[in-house]
Amino acid sequence: MREFEYLRPETVEEAIALRLKHEGCSVLLNGGTDIIIQLREHLITPEYVIDIKRIPGLKKLTFSKEEGLFIGACVTMNELGDSEAVQANYPFLAEAAYSVGSKQVRNRATIVGNIVNASPLCDTGTPFYVCEAVMCIASRDGEREVPIEEFITFVRKTSLRSDEIVVGIRVPYTEGARGIFTKISRRKEVDLSTICSTVLRIKDSYRLAFGAVAPTPIRLPKTEALLHTKTLTPELIEEAAKLARTEVSPISDIRASKEYRLDVVEVAVRRSLERFMQGGAA
Repeated sequence: MREFEYLRPETVEEAIALRLKHEGCSVLLNGGTDIIIQLREHLITPEYVIDIKRIPGLKKLTFSKEEGLFIGACVTMNELGDSEAVQANYPFLAEAAYSVGSKQVRNRATIVGNIVNASPLCDTGTPFYVCEAVMCIASRDGEREVPIEEFITFVRKTSLRSDEIVVGIRVPYTEGARGIFTKISRRKEVDLSTICSTVLRIKDSYRLAFGAVAPTPIRLPKTEALLHTKTLTPELIEEAAKLARTEVSPISDIRASKEYRLDVVEVAVRRSLERFMQGGAA
């Protein structure tokens, strides 16, 4: 691991100032489960590492039906999954958080870090996509909110500027919404997704999002439109599963072939909708 200077700002404003001062030669350290590996394997070689873990307010985790769920930048996977408010109102999000790595990893890995990392297969991405979450971003000019679909722009790429820091994620609350999270991987535990998905039902409409089938997590607008306001039947479910297959563009890699992923997308949609038809889902 190359030597670097360790910096620990005490405020968001100080962290932003350090980002600007060391633009192009620094990285932010939060949970560290990705950054430490990248440092150790010389995938990144920053001169400065800016640790934001102890900045007051970044551990904030709050919920109300009026404001929805707010997840601070330093909230870990286990803290989110263990939250009674999340389990009661977004259980599919809690399930996604619990699916990441081992318990030890989840004690360090943060929800925001999982999104900022911008991996196509980030497990918490699809719940946020169907919930239409927004990224809360601070800069020297103030704060702005960016829809998550506009935040993740490509593989490992985001719309975050060099003078900005993500301070949290805001997830709207919708009365009566029910969701199903699915993760398919080579091993049952402690593995990356071959594909992951979330299907959300709000009254008589559906939102579907998939990961590991495109350069970013994606929604399936044609399948959503097909299902909108319709009563689920075996025939409609089969049509939706076949249509979903046409809306993704997976690649073949070490985890699975393109053809396998296409088949699994179809199966995931079919099984999720069948659970809804049978009265399941959290």
